[in-house]
Amino acid sequence: MKKKFVAFSLCIACLFAAPYAAEAQRFVVKVRPTHHRVAVVHPIAPSPRHIWIDDEWVWDARRGEYVVVAGYWAAPKFGHVWVPGHWKDTRRGSYWVTGHWRRV
Repeated sequence: MKKKFVAFSLCIACLFAAPYAAEAQRFVVKVRPTHHRVAVVHPIAPSPRHIWIDDEWVWDARRGEYVVVAGYWAAPKFGHVWVPGHWKDTRRGSYWVTGHWRRV
């Protein structure tokens, strides 16, 4: 019984800590990085229902900067729409908000 209580308590703690962990992952930069795009040719979609997820910025801790991750095809989640990633401005600078699926 004690093991179940401890496991349950850990699960609850993780659920409440998750939003704060995500908040801690925001890396603010004074100057937004630039992405030099050349002509982008998307590979053929795996199926007609797939949608193209455009390039995203990801924080590279080794380099201490945002780097571009190439776009890809994804199958939509039922009852969801894709919200593209975007830059969010603050008084200290800007940070990247990762694209995500939003329930409709």
